[in-house]
Amino acid sequence: MRARGCSFRLDDGGEVVLRKRGDMRCSTASAPERRSVITVLMVRSSFDIDARSIDRTMSEGLDRASASAAAASGTDVLSDVLASVRLTGSMLFLVDATTPWVTWAPRAEAFRPAVLPSAQHLVSYHVVTRGSCWAGLRGRQPQRFEAGDVLVVPHGDAYFLAEPADAPDSYGHDEAVEFFRCMAAGKVPTTVNAGGGAPQTQFICGFLGCHVRPFNPVLAALPPMIHLRGATPASERMQHLIDFAIAELRDDTSGSRGVLLRLAELMFVEVVRRQLEAVAGASSGWLAGLHDPLVARALAALHGDPARHWTLDALAAQACCSRSVLAERFTHFVGQPPMQYLAQWRMQLAAHELAQPGSKLVAVAQAVGYESEAAFSRAFKRATGLAPAAWRGRQAG
Repeated sequence: MRARGCSFRLDDGGEVVLRKRGDMRCSTASAPERRSVITVLMVRSSFDIDARSIDRTMSEGLDRASASAAAASGTDVLSDVLASVRLTGSMLFLVDATTPWVTWAPRAEAFRPAVLPSAQHLVSYHVVTRGSCWAGLRGRQPQRFEAGDVLVVPHGDAYFLAEPADAPDSYGHDEAVEFFRCMAAGKVPTTVNAGGGAPQTQFICGFLGCHVRPFNPVLAALPPMIHLRGATPASERMQHLIDFAIAELRDDTSGSRGVLLRLAELMFVEVVRRQLEAVAGASSGWLAGLHDPLVARALAALHGDPARHWTLDALAAQACCSRSVLAERFTHFVGQPPMQYLAQWRMQLAAHELAQPGSKLVAVAQAVGYESEAAFSRAFKRATGLAPAAWRGRQAG
């Protein structure tokens, strides 16, 4: 290292060794010289710290200081998404089964048009309330479900519940579709018997519709099948809903259908909340990102003010970190850069607003951060393949 016409280094014993410019000889530094050199070393080393190390240290400090970044921002990101994707209860019914028995369903798209044509997608979940059984996706290895466990089928795959696991089917595809059509229309009782003896296993089946286009980050973050265990602290909340649902299903009173449809939605939201808790230690994924303080703070900022003219610099300031750290962590958890996520979320909000009666295109454009209808229309068509007016017409039809 050089300073003021000389170079210096530390020898093996820790002494400062000087060599003056143009002089091949080395000498041990005097006390004043040593103090000068040490000062230079300290100043120089303070500027040689890698910038990423600074960012990492800052991020770690923020992580410790912020137990819940989303809560601090005042924006509930999960609720925001669930409100936008139009969760709509389709049916909720109870199954009392005795061994041997099997219930199964084809892919949801086979009966969605018959039970909830206004929805783009159908999600199902099944809560074992008594006994135990085997369950899983058709053609896959079954898993054992105990009382309190929940089977979730987010992407509409064909599924089954049975006891024993290899119990033969007792009905075909067309019969299954017709059953769901009648159940959704309220033409059959909400309590179903399977098998021929006294009930040994009981479970609730819930179905609800939602939108997946243009953008549904919650659904996209879920695997094809989820097995939630019943023995968790969060299961107490679900138990209250289960008790309420069973009471409504057993007592066919006025208004029960409306209550059951709302319960179908509430129970699914609770299922998603339990999945959110289950992925708290996961290393990636949109739901896991809600547990990361920096990513959660950035998501809360974007969802809290989607119309703002966001830049990566502005978002990094909100997340209290550097641009590089934010871009890296956001992409790692969410699967895409922040500005790309914002663009997709704006289109989802726009689609939701376009479905509202009497909404004006200019107002929708401004609500999602576009200054002109033309710019918004181009962006919307690029994202969905349809112009806003055509999208509105298709959803209404």
